[in-house]
Order: sequence, then structure tokens, then C-alpha cells
Amino acid sequence: MNILVTGGRGQLGCSINKIAANHPQHNFIFTDMPEADITNHDCMAQLIVENKVNVLINCAAYTAVDKAEDEEELARKINADGAAELGEVCKEHKVKLVHISTDYVFDGTTIDPINERVKTNPQSTYGRTKLAGEQHIKESGADAVIVRTAWLYSEFGNNFVKTMLRLAETRDELGVVADQYGTPTYAPDLAEAIMKLIDKGFRGFKIYHYSNEGETSWWEFADTIFQLAGKAITVKPLTTDQYPAKAHRPAFSVLDKSKIKEAGVFVPEWEDSLRVCLKELNALAQQD
Repeated sequence: MNILVTGGRGQLGCSINKIAANHPQHNFIFTDMPEADITNHDCMAQLIVENKVNVLINCAAYTAVDKAEDEEELARKINADGAAELGEVCKEHKVKLVHISTDYVFDGTTIDPINERVKTNPQSTYGRTKLAGEQHIKESGADAVIVRTAWLYSEFGNNFVKTMLRLAETRDELGVVADQYGTPTYAPDLAEAIMKLIDKGFRGFKIYHYSNEGETSWWEFADTIFQLAGKAITVKPLTTDQYPAKAHRPAFSVLDKSKIKEAGVFVPEWEDSLRVCLKELNALAQQD
């Protein structure tokens, strides 16, 4: 199959590129702005036709969570309107669509892992625009899969793991929020999960949840990063009130992966995947 990836220079796009060699039966076309503007119907239609695309994986998104509170129009244009255009163009050209969404579509007030049937109730501009994108894709009638994920990190781009390691170079003490719970997601694991869903095949509209396995807090996540990386740094637990942010974060966003497991997707433990990422980062550092 010919698989078009939008947002190809982002974390997930780079991760799909990394694992593409594991799927030699497919031809991947990686794109990003400005050549692939997901808000431009004609632009995307031309890419689909020229490349004879069978599946489109949309990794393009506005993900600056706090900044979105001040840039709602831009966030909505990309996350909602862009998703609507992709749904329409994929329906028009009979292309299957895989779209990435987020745990921020929930309010984070539950105490149980969140399955796909839990009512959405976003509390931030980012969450509201991502949910609108999901709804637009559903309404388009395209054959589409929404994969909601959380706490994404990798050896690519900017993310929590790389930020913690950078801060450890200049700090001996750090405060991290300890009352927000979820599960980190290693982007190459998510990439493999997406490919499993594509290879399995899908019709109609489906939603799946995917993160790595387990549950942790941002504080415990940071402390584990430093322990595994051999960094001598003290991590102080903070409350959300002690670390104010412009956008509301879900207090609990552990995703229930039962549905995606039933589809044949393997879900590694988050600590195991973190070890893999740290090993990859060390290898990259030695190349510099």
C-alpha cells in the first residue's frame, strides 16, 4: 500500500519513518508543511492522487497546549478544520484515514482507566479543538480510525524525557507535578500499533486508545528517567496548584487499552519502553 504521512517531521512522523523498514510491503510518503497543508483540500487531494495513496496517517496537529489558550483560532484551524478537510478528501478519494487524538478530550475526573465509551468533556482549548476534529472526521463518512494517546515522547523533537535530561545537566534539584496521573507513550510503540491497525484493515469509523502499559505520575516519571539515566538529581513532588499552567491538565488520564489489544496490538510496559528510548538517545549522543 501507499501510505501518506502528514506531520512527517514531528515526533510521531519521525517515529513512523524509523519503523518503516519493518514494513517493507508498504511504500511510505512522508510530508509536512508547506507541501502538505492539511487545511487545504486541493493541496491534499493533489498529494493523494499523485502518490496513489491508499492510507493517510495524520500526525499533523497544533500541540502547544498552553499557547493554544491564546491562539484558539490557529489551534482550531489545524486541529478541527484540518481534520475536517482530511475526512472529506479521504472520503472523496476512497482513502483510509488514521488520525491521532489525545487524552485531553476527557476532563480527568475519573478514577478508572478511560475506555473509548467514556463521555468526552475537554477542559482546554487544545482538548476542545482535538475533539472537534474527531467529530468532523466521523461526520465525513470516511473509513477512519482515531487513535487517542497521551504523554508522547521519543528521541525526536521536544518532549518531557529530553527536557528532563537537559535540565539534569545544569540542575541538582527539580520540582515536578505529582498529582497528575497517566501513562507515558513511546512514539515508536505507537507507530507500530498504527501499522498493526492498518495491516489488520478497517472499515467505517472506529476509536482506539493507546499508551504504554501501567500508571504513573509526572513526578515518578521524571524520577525514573533520572534513575535509569544515572543522573544524580533530587526530584521534589509538587501539586498542580504549585505549578500553575494556562491550560487545564487532566488529573487522571490513564487510558484503557483493552479494545486495541483485542485488535492484536501488543502494549509494552512504560518503564521498558523508557529504557529503549534512553538507549537510543545515548547512541545518538555518541554519534555527535
